[in-house]
Amino acid sequence: MLFNSLEFAIFLPLVFCFYWMLQKRLAWQNTLLLVASYVFYGWWDWRFLTLIFFSSLVDYIVSQYLGRTEDDRKRKWLLYTSLAVNLGVLGFFKYFNFFIDSFVETYSLFGHKLEPRSLNIILPVGISFYTFQTLSYTIDVYRRTLKPTRNIIEFFTFVSFFPQLVAGPIERAAHLLPQFKNQRVFDYTFAVSGLRLMLWGFFKKIVIADRLAAFVDVVYSNPEQHYGLTVILGTLFFAIQIYCDFSAYSDIAVGTARLFGFDLMRNFRTPYFSTSMKEFWSRWHISLSTWFRDYLYIPLGGNRVMPILWARNMMITFVVSGLWHGASFTFIIWGFIHGLVLIMEVQLAKYADGRFALNRAASWFITFSLVCLAWVFFRAENVSEAFMLLSHMTQGLPEQLLNPVQVFQQTFSSGLNPYVFIASLAVFLLVDGLIGTKDINDVFTLAPKPVRYVAYYTIVAWIVMWGAYDLTPQFIYFQF
Repeated sequence: MLFNSLEFAIFLPLVFCFYWMLQKRLAWQNTLLLVASYVFYGWWDWRFLTLIFFSSLVDYIVSQYLGRTEDDRKRKWLLYTSLAVNLGVLGFFKYFNFFIDSFVETYSLFGHKLEPRSLNIILPVGISFYTFQTLSYTIDVYRRTLKPTRNIIEFFTFVSFFPQLVAGPIERAAHLLPQFKNQRVFDYTFAVSGLRLMLWGFFKKIVIADRLAAFVDVVYSNPEQHYGLTVILGTLFFAIQIYCDFSAYSDIAVGTARLFGFDLMRNFRTPYFSTSMKEFWSRWHISLSTWFRDYLYIPLGGNRVMPILWARNMMITFVVSGLWHGASFTFIIWGFIHGLVLIMEVQLAKYADGRFALNRAASWFITFSLVCLAWVFFRAENVSEAFMLLSHMTQGLPEQLLNPVQVFQQTFSSGLNPYVFIASLAVFLLVDGLIGTKDINDVFTLAPKPVRYVAYYTIVAWIVMWGAYDLTPQFIYFQF
């Protein structure tokens, strides 16, 4: 079920009403959320429910035994069981064909030809997200930083909580699970703050991201036909599209959770205003970057090792992060680029000792440009097309800059209304700049009440009039 669908517009008010009718009946509220979450997830394909149920059941049982035994050897085997089951299921559905194809290609380099048998595997929606969420719980119980819950309904609801089930944020049990144990009372102010987040999320998704998708898809689906400024604009538009698309999902997820009295972590803090790659990753997909930091980078040794080993740890973390996004070498290269730039940043800062410090504007431009260049690999269908797009960026560029009318016409022939697009983008940049590292609610609460209501109705009207309802693509991160 999509957030930007008629089904969700009916589903959410119904669940909301029944939920608060059960106020002061905590067990019933949690049970309703569990049922609603399974309905929400099963709307795509009911068969996917068996996987999330199985994953939840395994980790619930493993955590119970981890809480009862002090034998280190048994505890390790219990942890390995959880890792094997969860990563095994994730690996089969997401990476089976990728590894088979990669093996065949490698084998062919030695002059041998194999006839592989690939499987027609459907990737379950959100499997990467809920797998990491339930794994973090088991690991925390193993580390004794968290006590296992005995309430199976609370745990199952924690794993499948519908606002953030499909595309995050990836919540930690220490933050979200206790909220299922606490009595929840309807808070009008908290609910309104959630509605504001949802409103802003729908604006970013329907008005900006989905409109930009039309032009981006044209460029990246036919890379051999596009050159110079068209490719640059396509890449720039994708950078804006993926940010507006993914941060919109997070805003709607956090906002929806607030309607039910839950507080989810913030997943984005205006990352494109970053002046270094390190800062970028402290503000982009925060729930994933901190997950890899705590459960992969630090266990590998983090920065408490020799410089060469630190570089190895950094590169492993980012390459695995790239692979998490998808079973393709394009994602691996994307992660490699980010890891390499981060390593170079740290080394340059260490040895330059401030002698070649750039001003903030230059640092921002370089960081944003590198992020956009890496997005080429993230968006391209394969590695060869990614390099083709990169090589096409400079071809014909001088002529296009001298006569940009043709590029302008080509850009807006894909369905983009130039005036609406420019105005929408200006509103987005203005609000995003005002938000900074804060929250959209901070922007609204600073304004007088009449101004707030004018803003609400204006955004709603903008979404209704200029939303991309003829396209209605899924959220980008559903495929991960």
